[in-house]
Amino acid sequence: MARKSKSNMSEQYLEENKDQIYENALAEIQSFELPLGTTLRSVYDDQPNAHQRFMEKLDTCIRNHDREIEKMCNFHHQGFVDAITELLKVRADAEKLKVQVTDTNRRLQDAGKEVIAQTEEIIRCRVQQRNITTVVEKLQLCLPVLEMYSKLKEQMNVKRYYSALKTMEQLENLYLPRVSQYRFCQIMMENLPKLREEIKEISMSDLKDFLESIRKHSDRIGETAMKQAQQQKTFSTTLPKQNNVNYGRNMHLGRSRILESKNEITLKRTFEEDDEHEEEVLTAQDLVDFSPVYRCLHIYSVLGDGEIFENYYRKQRRKQARLVLQPQSSMHETVEGYRRYFSQIVGFFVVEDHILHVTQGLVTRTYTDELWNMALSKIIAVLRTHSSYCSDPDLVLELKNLIVVFADTLQGYGFPVNRLFDLLFEIRDQYNETLLKKWSGLFRDIFEADNYSPIPVANEEEYKIVISKFPFQDPELDKQSFPKKLPMSQSVPQIYIQVKEFIYASLKFSESLHRSSTEIDDMLRKSTNLLLTRTLSSCLQNLIKKPHIGLTELVQIIINTTHLEQACKYLEDFISNITNISQVTVHTARLYGLSTFKDARHAAEGEIYTKLNQKIDEFIQIADYDWTMSESDGRASGYLMDLINFLRSTFQVFTHLPGKVAQTACMSACQHLSTSLMQMLLDSELKQISMGAIQQFNLDVIQCELFASSEPVPGFQGDTLQLAFIDLRQLLDLFMVWDWSTYLADYGQATSKYLRVNPSTALTLLEKMRDSSKKNNIFAQFRKNDRDKQKLIETVVKQLRSLVNGMSQHT
Repeated sequence: MARKSKSNMSEQYLEENKDQIYENALAEIQSFELPLGTTLRSVYDDQPNAHQRFMEKLDTCIRNHDREIEKMCNFHHQGFVDAITELLKVRADAEKLKVQVTDTNRRLQDAGKEVIAQTEEIIRCRVQQRNITTVVEKLQLCLPVLEMYSKLKEQMNVKRYYSALKTMEQLENLYLPRVSQYRFCQIMMENLPKLREEIKEISMSDLKDFLESIRKHSDRIGETAMKQAQQQKTFSTTLPKQNNVNYGRNMHLGRSRILESKNEITLKRTFEEDDEHEEEVLTAQDLVDFSPVYRCLHIYSVLGDGEIFENYYRKQRRKQARLVLQPQSSMHETVEGYRRYFSQIVGFFVVEDHILHVTQGLVTRTYTDELWNMALSKIIAVLRTHSSYCSDPDLVLELKNLIVVFADTLQGYGFPVNRLFDLLFEIRDQYNETLLKKWSGLFRDIFEADNYSPIPVANEEEYKIVISKFPFQDPELDKQSFPKKLPMSQSVPQIYIQVKEFIYASLKFSESLHRSSTEIDDMLRKSTNLLLTRTLSSCLQNLIKKPHIGLTELVQIIINTTHLEQACKYLEDFISNITNISQVTVHTARLYGLSTFKDARHAAEGEIYTKLNQKIDEFIQIADYDWTMSESDGRASGYLMDLINFLRSTFQVFTHLPGKVAQTACMSACQHLSTSLMQMLLDSELKQISMGAIQQFNLDVIQCELFASSEPVPGFQGDTLQLAFIDLRQLLDLFMVWDWSTYLADYGQATSKYLRVNPSTALTLLEKMRDSSKKNNIFAQFRKNDRDKQKLIETVVKQLRSLVNGMSQHT
């Protein structure tokens, strides 16, 4: 209900205001201001008969307007009629005026034709003049642009790319904006980026050619730089070292001229002049044209790509550094391989140092230090590997000299080289090893060539030659007249000379290592000690053990080592004079030659004892006893007399040996002879021994005792040497005298006459005699004396066996 009531109220309102709405719509239509679409939509709404009502209102409005128009026309009609009347009156005058104006115009036209022609000519000239002025102005604007562009092309043709870039910059910023409306300017603007890219490509190509060039010429650059560094150093280091070494040599060589060829020790020139007539000092700038780098750097900097160029340059140089640091596989075979390797590296870093100082930011100190540290690690690893293959000390020395020059050169350019000098100490040890191997061969050759005889000197001149080589002093020998013999053999002065030569060779490596004299002195002494204690000692030991070295040679070796031992103090003085370091210095090492030669001497002495015993064994082996003989020959065996004669002549050679050595050798020989004779009697293969054989054996022992009592070597007290045969003597006396009752009664007492006779030894020998008696005397049982003797032997055998068994049980 409420909704229906509300709807009726709305319709009533619309009916009341409908006329007002239509009035407003007509006013809007007449105004021609608002869009009719909106007005018409407001008229044609959803109300019924809206169209008809609007049309009625529209017709009413039209009729009103028609009435108003009619009123207005009626009001103005009389004025219109009056105006028409006036126009009709002046029409005739107007036609006359028209004729007059036409005639006047014709006459003016005819009179102004010439003026018009001249005016047109003036206008045309003025237009041409204005155009010419405009063209001149435009050309004045364009000519600098064209001139600059022409200049740009010329600069490109002559490869002045950096100037060309500057010209481009002026064109872009100053000239082209003034004439940018012209087509040729647009073409120029389009060409400029292409020209920049062309310049970048050309400059990069030049840079690549430059990098390839310095890669090929880096060895030449490095060789020149190393040569200059070496020449600068030679004047300040060579002369004082030369004087010091000459002083050391002159202190010991005296008037000898044998070593004159080595009286000058100087820093060996590592590089030879490629052109002997070249006097101009060349630098890296002289050998390499760096302009491509500068040009490319400037170009890329101008183009805003400086960082790209820096990264590219550093990347390429790192690649080249890896190639330079890669050694050839055969580098260790010749010094030229090492020289080329070092030259390439020096050349590389000389170029980098030059680039560092002449460019701003292309390479930095941090970059070069990083590159150098990388290179240094690789260099050290390469040198460690390849130097280990070097077995020639001369090649190792050349390598050392190259490393020193290499280090000094790069140190002059500001690169740290301490690790290289540390490496030199490692190579020094290897150098010493190669020297030791070389000198080992020299020592062997000297020992092989020696005749192991005292050196004969026929006159004073020969004597002076020998003592100039070797510091020998013997006042007693000096008193003797010529000809005479020096106690040592030829190998002694030769060994002494070679030891000094070794010191010289070792000193060569110590030069230019930037070490103090004390350190050099210590290095020389340590290397000399290695030579003495290891190389020379080993050679002596091997020499002593050689089969062809006889007793005479061994005796001479002992004499030689004694003199070499005495010469050690002169070697210490020699080293001190070279290094100018006093031996009283606390840290000065001593030479170990004393112990070396003592050990060799002891080994030789032991070998003498061994060879003597071997010789005695050889004589014993040719002994040919008839162990079943009934009676002796009445004289000593021939083999034994030969043996004694041999010993006698041998011990005469021992007169030059120290007394204790000769005495010990003699005592050892006698003891070994006594033991061998005893073993011969007690040999298990010997089953029977007759009394005649015992008597013959006793004669041989008597000769041994006579030899011992003749004092073949002086210095023995009393019958000390004869005591070597005491065991044999007491045993043989027991059997010769047949004093078994005394032996058995006194056995075990300190005052026993046969104290040295062992019951088991006596039993063994007695059983062999018993077996011999049984076999040889078949009819002994029919003779009373033989039966009694046999019974006595059996009784003694039983008693001795009981003693032996008792000793075994006690033990």
